Amino acid sequence: MKDVIEFNNVSKKFRRGEKFNSLRDSIPNFFRSFGKKDGSLLEEQEFWAVDKVSFKVKKGEVVGIIGPNGAGKSTILKLLSRIMEPTLGEMVINGRLSALIEVTAGFHDELTGRENAFLNGTILGMSKKEINAKLDRIIEFSGLEEFIDTPVKRYSSGMFSRLGFSVAAHMDPDILLVDEVLAVGDIAFQAKCAQKMRELLAGGATIVLVSHNLTMIQSLCKRVILLQKGQILKDGAPQDVLPYYEDLIFKRKEQDLKKKIARPDDYKVRVDQENKALIEDIIINQKKDGDLVFDSGESFDVELEYLSREKIEEPVFSLDIVRSDGVVCCSSNSKQNGLNLSSIDGSGHINVNLGRLNLTPGVYYVKAIIWDREMIHPYVIKKGNIFKIEKVGAGF
Repeated sequence: MKDVIEFNNVSKKFRRGEKFNSLRDSIPNFFRSFGKKDGSLLEEQEFWAVDKVSFKVKKGEVVGIIGPNGAGKSTILKLLSRIMEPTLGEMVINGRLSALIEVTAGFHDELTGRENAFLNGTILGMSKKEINAKLDRIIEFSGLEEFIDTPVKRYSSGMFSRLGFSVAAHMDPDILLVDEVLAVGDIAFQAKCAQKMRELLAGGATIVLVSHNLTMIQSLCKRVILLQKGQILKDGAPQDVLPYYEDLIFKRKEQDLKKKIARPDDYKVRVDQENKALIEDIIINQKKDGDLVFDSGESFDVELEYLSREKIEEPVFSLDIVRSDGVVCCSSNSKQNGLNLSSIDGSGHINVNLGRLNLTPGVYYVKAIIWDREMIHPYVIKKGNIFKIEKVGAGF
């Protein structure tokens, strides 16, 4: 089958945050760069957003491009759509191309939705006659009949996304490029877009889709390209690439969480209570450390090992399960659960059964605190034990 997209050793570099505010600033930079013809060399503050990337896409193929933020996904789509040119390498594109890359791209704030449909369609290469013939279908698909004659400056990002996708998809392109812009639409509209893309595929179109929505990627794509720092890490079937990507995201979130855990807590241990108690260890399902990976729906048994350096009357133990974005997903304490401790002194442990938490797949950590009897002042706070929740019956 014929290749409709070829990326041959393509690289694109950018400069970090450099601005020239006057002719005086610009002239020295001109002479510094004068005579330098080798685009393969990086100058000060430059970096490779895309670095020696090669791939081919066949006619009728739907390819997902995934990767962490800053991996180079959107840059590749902008190169494909000719919004920008590569620094090195060459691209070959065969066919009529339609791109939906930025929500507001090709729209004029003061024009109505109807007028912008004509403007956007013209930018994409449609004739006025062609737009006229398809306008009713475009408006109906977008679901914006009620607001189509309203200036788009009053549109929400979701309304922009609806109109933009509708125009791009009804261009009947040979190649459709879609960025993460669909994420701003509601679930029903995303499903509608997915169905439209299936219809385009059935008609022989080629689709390149950038998304963090792994369900959509898995549903539509037979092939996935994983990017990291501007380079291709993996290229293959979704069942081979997606677990690799999730592991990459888990490691990044784990690093971010370690930094977050190292920061001071919202609660402060009073000076007169410092060093009175320690939480020496937190053990989840009999695992102290290592590969703390659990299935969603798995029962959680947590053991806290503590050391009280002096007698503490009526302490309260609390335990939180916190998601990587800081949301407390589960909270339990001994007072609430009717476990009234008269005192603690020396070493000991306390067991907490949290039952089946049914946590969504992601990265979490445990926070344990020993409080005074009124739960106003903590004696000790321990954050740690980062763990990962996978889907039931892990895998794809």
